[in-house]
Amino acid sequence: MAASRRIVLGLKVVLWLSALAPAAWCAAGYFFDWLGANPIEKLTHVTGMTALVLLLVTLAVTPFRRVTGWNPVIQLRRPLGLFAFFYVCLHFSIWMVLDLGFRLDWVWDDIKERPYITVGFTGFLILIPLAATSTRGWIRRLGKRWTKLHRGIYLAASLGVIHYYWLVKADVRLPLRLGAILAVLLAMRVAFWWSKRREKVRRAAVPAASAAAR
Repeated sequence: MAASRRIVLGLKVVLWLSALAPAAWCAAGYFFDWLGANPIEKLTHVTGMTALVLLLVTLAVTPFRRVTGWNPVIQLRRPLGLFAFFYVCLHFSIWMVLDLGFRLDWVWDDIKERPYITVGFTGFLILIPLAATSTRGWIRRLGKRWTKLHRGIYLAASLGVIHYYWLVKADVRLPLRLGAILAVLLAMRVAFWWSKRREKVRRAAVPAASAAAR
């Protein structure tokens, strides 16, 4: 048990350092002017990619736990999800403030007229209540509704992949790879759900068969 705690603590340290590294690189690059000819585009790309990768890693935690049987890994899911939301907020803020100059009329026009921004913004809205209810207090208050609410991450991640695919236009190999990873993770969850459902049906059938035998 103590060994598992030490491993989880070590993984949390690695998670925090790894998750904060892209933000530190972006901040340093912006202030020291090493982001190239179009720094805003570079910042938007790095924060968006980091957010999407973190969303996929968050979704991978539960399948990893079920495949390996190592339950302590679940403690990494919440910080991963919150870091993903942090980068989504950065991604959105850079676009809205640095790219559009905080002109809300331009922001609204882009959301309405550009499909890839529409789906990206929708994914952002879906993540807001998930981040807001990520505390233990909200888990207790919402009960089973918390689990249903947080299934919204599946849709948010899917919209994130679509947003990226529609954005790149030409070379779509990377968004397709990310989409394939997402499809595998979702398929694993469906397989786990189906296996659990069959097990429930089997367990319910055993008492019924015993009663009939009497």
